This record gives sequence, C-alpha cells and structure tokens, in this order.
Amino acid sequence: MITLRTLLFVPGNQERRIDKARSIPADALILDLEDSVPLAEKNSARAMVSSSIDGLALSGREVFVRINALSTNHAAADIKAIVIPGLSSICLPKSESADDILKADALIAEAEKEADLTVGLVELLALVETPKGIINAYEIASASPRVLGIAFGPEDYTLEMDVKRTREGAEIYYPRVVIAVACHAAGVLAIDGVYTDIRDEEGLSQEARLARQMGFHGKLLIHPNQVSPVSQIFSPTEEEVAHARGVVEAFKAALAKGQASTSFEGKMIDAPVAEKARKLLALAESIAKREGTG
Repeated sequence: MITLRTLLFVPGNQERRIDKARSIPADALILDLEDSVPLAEKNSARAMVSSSIDGLALSGREVFVRINALSTNHAAADIKAIVIPGLSSICLPKSESADDILKADALIAEAEKEADLTVGLVELLALVETPKGIINAYEIASASPRVLGIAFGPEDYTLEMDVKRTREGAEIYYPRVVIAVACHAAGVLAIDGVYTDIRDEEGLSQEARLARQMGFHGKLLIHPNQVSPVSQIFSPTEEEVAHARGVVEAFKAALAKGQASTSFEGKMIDAPVAEKARKLLALAESIAKREGTG
C-alpha cells in the first residue's frame, strides 16, 4: 500500500503556485479543478493542470487531480484532459455510492485507452463529503480495484448536516470513524479531511494525532506550512521503530522455542502484537525510501 501522509491541494488555475509546489515535500500534490477554480476559469485551469502533470511527476511527487463532480458538465472533459503519463490518481468529489465510482472508473478507462495507457493504471481517491456518502462508505471503498482510498470532506459534510464546524471536532467524530473502519475493511487508504485554520498549528496537530489514532493513514492539507507537522505525526518515531524491532525479535525467538506468546519490556506479545509491529516497521521503511534516507 502506498504511503500517503500528506496530500496538499494546489489551485489548478494558479501557475505560480503549481510551479512552487515542485519544492514542497508533501507525499502527494492534488491539483484542484473543483472548488478553488471559478466557473469562468474551468477550461483554462484544465489546460494548465494537464500541461503541469508530467513535470511535477518528474520532481518525485505523486500527482493527483481533483476533478469536478460527476453531476457537472466538466467531469468528463476533466478526465479526458488529465489522464496522461505522470498522473497517479484522480480525486472524485461528492462520491456517494458505488455507482459513482463505477461511472468514474468507466470514464477513466476510456481515457486511458485514448492515451495509450494501461487500463487501471490511474487510481481513484473517493472524496466522501455527504451524509449519503458516509452511509455508503464501505460500498464506495470496495466498488472497484481502482479505488486507492477514501478522503473525508468535513466542510461539505457539516454544510449538509447544517452544523458548525468546531475546533474540538465533535460534529465530525462519527463520520471519521465510519470512513476509517470502512477503509480498513476494504483494504484501502483512509485519508482525513482538511483543517482550515492555517494559523493554528496546535489545533492541526491535535486533529492529526486523533486521526492517526482513529486509523487514518494521512491527511488532506491546504497550506505548505501544514506539511511538516502532519508528516511527523503520521510517521513512526525513532522510539516506536526501536520498540517494534524489539517486539518482532522477541516474538521470533519465542516461536523458535515453540511458544505462541512471550513478553517484551513488561508487556505480553502474541501474534497480533507482532504483526502490528511489523506493519509499523514496513511503514517506516516506506517513508525512508520516499524521503531518500533508506
């Protein structure tokens, strides 16, 4: 499974910000054709994004594009223009059902054929932003092999629920849990939603730590300054890595003696604990390779 701790939105109609994004160490860049682009600039933004994908991919970033919703008359044109070499994934806003995923899948497959790309190469990150989408989260996550994961959209969700979004986040606790559980059940990534107060690093960090504890793998971001703190939160610490290595070695030694459990640093270790430690070590290795330190 790909490592995606930080996914940074970049307005698709601002060439300067797209160029600047080359030097931002987010795991993925999401070039946006939806909310950040005014209606009058949809066509020009589409062309700008299409011409930027290859160069950004060569800079070592995973390149995603958030298209316009399937309910608009822009989605099909968006997909046709951006399914080119260098594109990693399409972000599908307002995903509410398996049918939405399958419709997008078909459009992407058609575009892949036209671009002479392998069908299935471009992945799909479903943005779940509505109560209906939350109810159908597992159906969405498991609708197609193309689905990379689900990302939560808290702003649209709270709008539809007619509730205020607060710093404490009680109003979005339930949908986040639903998405995390659905994604783990389907074996895909769970990506937490944006934190919109770009000056509140403490609030961002609190929300990101809770998201990691819930089972999210990463977080959507709206400002470059959010990349570093969120990357750190979703990365194992040196202490966690050292502990995980100790757990794996202790369990391996126990198995060699014919024992199904043992203890390490005063705590019981059995197969699930050892497997959790192996997953943490695999994540640390993946991050090290991405950052060129492994």
